[in-house]
Amino acid sequence: MWQTLKNTCLYGFLGVCGGGITLPVIARQPTALSQGRSLQSDRYTVARERMVREDIAKSGVTDVRVLESMRMTPRHEFVSTAQRPLAYFDMSLPIGERQTISGPFVVAYMTEQLDLKPTDRVLEIGTGSGYQAAILSPLVGTVYSIEIHEVLGRRARTTLRRLKYANVVTKIGDGFMGWKEKAPFDKIIVTCSPEKIPLPLIDQLVENGIMIIPVGQRYEQTLVRLQKKEGKLERIDLVPSLFVPMTGHAEERREVLPNGKNPGLANSGFEECLPNSQTPSAWYYGRQETLLENGEAALGQRHLLLQNSEPGRPAHIFQGFPIDGRAVREITISYQVRSLQIGKGRLSEAKPGVAIRFFDERRVRSTRLVAPLRTISNEWQPVTSSILVPNWSREAILQIGLMGATGQIEIDQVEIMAADRS
Repeated sequence: MWQTLKNTCLYGFLGVCGGGITLPVIARQPTALSQGRSLQSDRYTVARERMVREDIAKSGVTDVRVLESMRMTPRHEFVSTAQRPLAYFDMSLPIGERQTISGPFVVAYMTEQLDLKPTDRVLEIGTGSGYQAAILSPLVGTVYSIEIHEVLGRRARTTLRRLKYANVVTKIGDGFMGWKEKAPFDKIIVTCSPEKIPLPLIDQLVENGIMIIPVGQRYEQTLVRLQKKEGKLERIDLVPSLFVPMTGHAEERREVLPNGKNPGLANSGFEECLPNSQTPSAWYYGRQETLLENGEAALGQRHLLLQNSEPGRPAHIFQGFPIDGRAVREITISYQVRSLQIGKGRLSEAKPGVAIRFFDERRVRSTRLVAPLRTISNEWQPVTSSILVPNWSREAILQIGLMGATGQIEIDQVEIMAADRS
């Protein structure tokens, strides 16, 4: 599962909601939506509508069928009771077994990229909670979904059956191998990240079929769209991303392993971009960000602009990295910044700066520490902050941005340096 796009990242930063547009109603599959009570009148309806307006449609998803499926699918049914108050924020949530349910925008974005047809047979790798399969259900003929973790697979199957998603077929297994008995598939969606594209999945994709998959190193992934033409794959790099790793065969074959004892950031100066784009590699889920190449960078050719005119609206960018709290006592974050007309956010603590969220090995325990920007200048200024690392930490997400404040900041050369516990 993708851990998340747009408002949030990895295992859970909150997004914001508000505003409004009118969404068209489409024909949908009654069996997937008949639950003994109307989804239109459940107590989560307002939150779900808000999620679709602000976190999905306003962020760029335009396919009306995808928007309607997101609007009608009860995401709260796919998370634990404790997580239900967060179900309709654009954030990923832990579901156990070191896995997460992806943020709603990610789910909608990946679904839209599949270019689904009502007759499609779709293979999903990574059932997780079952939410992505539920979104696909009213849009296609049949969904085949594989989950390697037996506990999650059985729980998702129970949830999908209870909610009457009759065209979803699930099994427990290693998604790296695909589902040969049910192949070929018109579309394949992979919600966990291998280092390289599994060959069995390529073989099980029909001619002209489409696969959406995040590939790359553990903390430097790219979400790609692949189309099979004359037996070969045409690749389009979509966005940098951060998903949980594909386990099983894929993880056993991983060549580059993360080193939590020596954490660092990639592409710290925003100089590297995805092919044929102005999207900086290794940095994920930007909101209201612009990559500038105007000769005014603090160092190098490029730097990042973050700007916001609506209090509370996110303007930020993220990067994940491994960090072993048993070895690392403290990290120092440094960056170059210049700012213009910084205003108030919805909350008094909404100030530009850096935040880091640390996660434990199971991705259940986490804590978010903030280092606000205290130097405001229209000239480039170096900023340095230090943050203590919890000894239970095994990975982290760095967020840099306006944090809900208004105005604009320009950022360059974001780096971290570790101090060990010896």
